[in-house]
Order: sequence, then structure tokens, then C-alpha cells
Amino acid sequence: MKTVYGPEDWNGDPARDLGHPGEFPFTRGPYPNMYTTRLWTMRQYAGFGTAQDTNRRFRQLLDAGQMGLSTAFDLPTQMGYDSDHPMAEGEVGRVGVAIDTVDDLAELFRGIPLDQVSTSMTINATAAILLAMYIVVGEEQNVPRAKLTGTVQNDVLKEYIARGTYIYPAQPSLRLVADIFRFVTDESMSFNPISISGYHMREAGATAVQEVGFTLANALEYVRVAVAAGLAVDSFGPRLSFFFASHNDLFEETAKFRAARRLWARLVRERFGAGDSTARMRFHTQTGGVTLQAQQPMNNVIRVTLQALAAVLGGTQSLHTNGYDEALALPTAESATLALRTQQVLGYESGVPQVVDPLAGSYYVESLTDQIESGARALITDVDTLGGAARAIERGFFQEAIARSAYELQKAQESGEQVVVGVNRFTDDSPPIAIAAPDFSALESQQRARLAETRRRRDSTAVKAALADIRAAAAGTNQLMPPIITAVRARTSLGEISDALREVWGTYRPA
Repeated sequence: MKTVYGPEDWNGDPARDLGHPGEFPFTRGPYPNMYTTRLWTMRQYAGFGTAQDTNRRFRQLLDAGQMGLSTAFDLPTQMGYDSDHPMAEGEVGRVGVAIDTVDDLAELFRGIPLDQVSTSMTINATAAILLAMYIVVGEEQNVPRAKLTGTVQNDVLKEYIARGTYIYPAQPSLRLVADIFRFVTDESMSFNPISISGYHMREAGATAVQEVGFTLANALEYVRVAVAAGLAVDSFGPRLSFFFASHNDLFEETAKFRAARRLWARLVRERFGAGDSTARMRFHTQTGGVTLQAQQPMNNVIRVTLQALAAVLGGTQSLHTNGYDEALALPTAESATLALRTQQVLGYESGVPQVVDPLAGSYYVESLTDQIESGARALITDVDTLGGAARAIERGFFQEAIARSAYELQKAQESGEQVVVGVNRFTDDSPPIAIAAPDFSALESQQRARLAETRRRRDSTAVKAALADIRAAAAGTNQLMPPIITAVRARTSLGEISDALREVWGTYRPA
């Protein structure tokens, strides 16, 4: 870092390295007019206990002006366990909505027409099952697949690295990812089959450079697997989406987004000969959950505002702003609405969206953009040397690098070298905010009873046949999405489908 930047600090070629918005290498944005014609999608993340609870929050957010839905699922749903499984005890509905069968998902979207709203689902190991459920809910609303819009996260590699909600070993998991790519492509769905996520690695302690480098290394692995499975890169590439964090350093974060776009465009063209539609990176941003503090929580409003501004200056296509109380509990309706209002003030009052890439040409920002791109590319080269992302994960490369960065950050904060307002400087004795917690025991009992009733009413013969078809497809080479959709339609549960795949593929155990 320098204190002053000037012309000597950026030696780039404006035509080669910047270009125009909407043109390769997309440094200045994926679209020519950016927010001057359409604002980013304002999408708040929500998931509370039961489908009924979350449906109420969805309706509140839509009434407040939200443009798209983003769904959080509880840990049993993410890990492929039904709510009545012993492994789910005490976890049902705690960090998101519990979904056992397609009837739960139908209740989640009750009264919300799926052809009029875009839905993002933060789900990975069980992504194929949730996508199948969404398709069946659409069918039962008389909405054809081609009219469903949204994103399924489906990024299992970062689960092995930083988050932990994996089920199967890497190779069958990657096969399932590629099957979802193929299905969405073959069905001509307006659905992003993956959201390749740097967010969770950043939350685990990665630096901005590591977030870009590791995310793109994972993305290259997914493209390689899909191409090896026979898919043409430009048949699925235009629907790849990305997911990044936005933290407190305004200019570093803005430069990070610009660098990520440019580096992806160059890499996917260099390695796969991709066209502009694949090279055009589109991404969702969420403000940094790990930056939120329980002490003086109202300070988080300012943190979130700065982070949202960085995402907008960096050209995000979609944005979630965290509630100020998320360091303490699930956000209240009031804090979630205030977080949405933060985006609306940026969008409609700040003037920032009136100019495309307004920080372009800043000596400091352009220098930072170059530095982040160079550092991220060096990390990708390291991953290549290890044999690609999947093999680098097996060797602990990502995990060890992130752990070291997290340790250094923690040391800096504990020593006071890095100031955290209200935590290690400018502290006071203000009492914590009291937030009421749901009765999770009653919620769990309610969800288990709902599942039992579905099992009582369904055709058990159809369920057994559907599960046999899933096992056969998993053991062979047939596509998995069609039999999973059939099973979901028969009211087979998420846990039953996951168990069928566990029987064939086994489970992943880190070394």
C-alpha cells in the first residue's frame, strides 16, 4: 500500500485491460448500460423453521419491494437427512427452513407465482433434489420448466474447503453437478445451474485475493468436468453464476470484483476457447456476515452500507444486505426490511447507478485491480500444479491457506493492529439486544408430524420403484435428474433419495 497513487502506478493498456462495459474482458461490467437501465436484483436471504414461517417472511419482503427470493435451508436439509432422522435431532429449522418433501416446498411458495419471481436456493449436496422439487412445484402451479427462473448453488467443492455440508465423495458429487448442468441445458431452463461461491471461503478467513483465486480454480474444475462429460462449453457456460462476499475495505472490494470479471474472461477463453457469453461473469454479492459484531450491533448498519456500496461500484448483478442483528440471531422482520431499504437508498437516492463503473481510471483502483488479478492467477497456477481443484482439496491446499489467513486476521484484531469499532476500540458497556428465539422443540415436532402424514398418504409402491431407479442410475451412467424428479413427484422424501445415493456412492470422510 502507498499513500498516494499516480500515473506511474498503472501501466495497463486501456483497450486491452479495460475496454468498454459489456465487452471482453468485461472489467467494467458485463453489460453496456449496467444500472442505468436496470438496477441489480435486490434479494434478501431468508429461511425460518417451517415453510409456513418462511412464506410469511417472503411475503413481507416482496411487499417491501424485494425483487427476488433467496432461500436458506436448515442443516438436515443441506446434509440429506429428514426431520425425523436421529442425526437431525435438535437441528430442525435452526439455521433455515426444513424441507422434507415437495409438499414443504409447495407451502414455502404458497401464493407466490413461480413464473413471476426469481428464486435462489443456497443448497449444495442435495441441490438436485431441491431443483427437482422446485420443478414439481412449478408443474403443480401450471408453470412450465422454461418459465422458472433462479439459481441453485450446487457448489460442492467449496463445501469440502470451508463449509462442511457435503455428503458424497468428490467424484460422484462432481458427476451430479455436471448432470444438473446437462439437465438445465437440455430443458432450456432460465435457471443458473450453479453459483460458484467465494463467499463461504471468505467467511472462513480467506483474503480478497484468495477469494478470487480459489473461486475461479473451482469454476475451472466444474467446466473441465462438464466438458469431459460431453457438454460444449458455450452450451452451459452462459448460465454459470458466481457468488462473492463484500467486506469493509471499500476500494479493495470494488477492485476485487473488477479483477474477478477480467480474470475469468481471460481464463475461460484461454483454456476452453469460450465465447463472450460464457466469458461474461455474472455474480451475486452478500455483505460480510463474519464482519458483523454482537457488540454495538447498530454499527453493523454502517458496515453493511459500505459493503453494499462496494458491490454496486464493482458491478454486481444481485445483492443481499445483512441485517444488523445477524451476529446475535436470525434477522428480525424489522432488521431485514432496513437492510433492504439500504439497497433501495443506494439504488434510488445515491446517484451511483447513473454512471457505469465510475471508479474506472482511478490510479489506485486500477493498480489494486491488477494486483488482485495477478495474485489470484498465481494461486490458480498453484492449484493447477497440484492437479486441479479436486486434488488440491484432497491435499488440504485450500484449507491450509485459508486457515493461515484467518489466523493472521485474528491476531491483527486481537492486538488492535486492525481496528474493529466497538470491539477492540471505542467500546462501551451497552447491554446486548434481546431477541426472542423460536420454540425449536415444538417446531421440530410439527415438522415430523407433517412428514409422517405425507408418508401415510403417498403410494409406497411408487416410492420404492422410484428409489430403485435412482440407485440404478447412480450405479450406471444414466442421467440422475429424471428419476429424482419422478421420485419427488411421488412424495419421496429428501432423506430417502439421499440415502439411495449414499448406498451406491458412500459418504465423504476427510483425511
